[in-house]
Amino acid sequence: MNSENLIEVPKQAPGVVYLIGAGPGDPGLLTIRGKEALERADAVVYDRLAHPSLLDYARPDAERIYVGKASANHAMKQPDINATIVRLALEGKTVARLKGGDPLVFGRGGEEAECCREHGVPFEFVPGVTSAIAAGTYAGIPITHRDAASSFAVITGHEREDDASRSQAGAAEGRRNWARLAWAADTLVFLMGVENLQEITSRLIENGRLPETPVGVVQWGTWPGQRVVTGTLASIVDVVKTNGITSPAVCIVGEVVALREKLRWFDDPSIRPLFGKKVLVTRAREQASALSSALRSLGAEPLEFPAIKIVPDRPYEALKPALVQLGSYAWLVFTSANAVTCFAEALQQSGLDSRALFHARIAAIGPATAAAVSSVLNILPDYVPTEAVAEAVLAGWPDTDMSGKSVLMPRASEAREVLPEGLRALGATVDVIAVYTTILDGSGAAQLIELLNDGELDALTFTSSSTVTNFIQSIGSPTTEELKKLIGGSVIISIGPITSATLRENGLEPDVSAYDHTIPGVVAALKAHFAPE
Repeated sequence: MNSENLIEVPKQAPGVVYLIGAGPGDPGLLTIRGKEALERADAVVYDRLAHPSLLDYARPDAERIYVGKASANHAMKQPDINATIVRLALEGKTVARLKGGDPLVFGRGGEEAECCREHGVPFEFVPGVTSAIAAGTYAGIPITHRDAASSFAVITGHEREDDASRSQAGAAEGRRNWARLAWAADTLVFLMGVENLQEITSRLIENGRLPETPVGVVQWGTWPGQRVVTGTLASIVDVVKTNGITSPAVCIVGEVVALREKLRWFDDPSIRPLFGKKVLVTRAREQASALSSALRSLGAEPLEFPAIKIVPDRPYEALKPALVQLGSYAWLVFTSANAVTCFAEALQQSGLDSRALFHARIAAIGPATAAAVSSVLNILPDYVPTEAVAEAVLAGWPDTDMSGKSVLMPRASEAREVLPEGLRALGATVDVIAVYTTILDGSGAAQLIELLNDGELDALTFTSSSTVTNFIQSIGSPTTEELKKLIGGSVIISIGPITSATLRENGLEPDVSAYDHTIPGVVAALKAHFAPE
């Protein structure tokens, strides 16, 4: 695309362009304002350093355009990025321009805003957390400290004169006054400086910085794959080469670097025991966040592959006959949190609320389902078994005489028959009503297969039998031997015995089964396997 494409201006009023700082990588560092702008955008134009999960904040129908730039490898050149942003806005669209770090700290956000102004497009800057500060913070290197540094300077690691229309030859190098830069502040932070690290260190030493000055280089700062090396101005070039550190990386020069071992936390295994582990999360997209969040807090990198999708089966229509005679049920049995949500939706559409359940006792199959009953229906379950499986529900069932009693069981369409059959054996009349279905999702299967082939995944988590079945179908239903070869050395984590049985039926032996059949139980199992105390 060329900037000439901007000549045709639509008659409608242009949309707003939000120039958003995505932060340095950790998706938790996006600002609330940035999230709000993403949520209202019609189109998102994003860089390679913006965490992919941030795109989930955008509407499903929002256009997504990748314009990432790496050294000598640009998906789109800057003038074309400017043209794309303006074109979308002139079409009347709200545009979220998602940029790594802060848009105005070597982010060329100023140039993009100038182009918007030139074409009458309104814009707004949304500041972001810059890697100049965050990379050091996540490495345990403060850029200031009362005992080591009272000032800092942020410097670009390279200057480019790639746009003759904007700068005269030599202008960039003229700004790089090394005699001034070497002593600009106690701490010097160089962004995008790995490729020119030899020149940077040599120039600093030539201009008076001591060769033994501590230096730290942080690669992929704040990302789960963050790597940190330290040395001195005299040694850091060799250290970086030996350890294979490449861009994107931040170089920090100054006495503050010596504090890393005292202040290290992000990659400290005693604090975050799953640091660097890549873990596949196979839960439905709507439910993956809880597990992913717990994994991130322990240092792991969750890779979400939604093997299943939860599809409500018109719960109001399905439950309407039962709701009419709700007072006849002695027990209401929930076997999943999804069933609770669907039941609550149907209850509300019927003009009822939890008061309509005063006559019934409520059973929940496990702690996660019990929590849903409590939070969604504002009711404490009367019975929760010690183990979250149908067999345990029956073994501890508190009502020994079910003769003539009716049970309502809203659940998934593909659930096992163990529980309703067991209750019928006790004399109950059981109305089983399907209120949702779990279907194959499998979006991103090609990328998943690539990760498996490359041995990139440290662990695979399965939180239900349907995640196992749909995971296998998503990757092409390979034979047992092909499946084992594909999974290779990845650790298989199961949420409980039923899921483990499904894994075995498909020729896979779980390495670990969670003692507590909940998401926290899965996390605990991972932690126990990779970081036993």
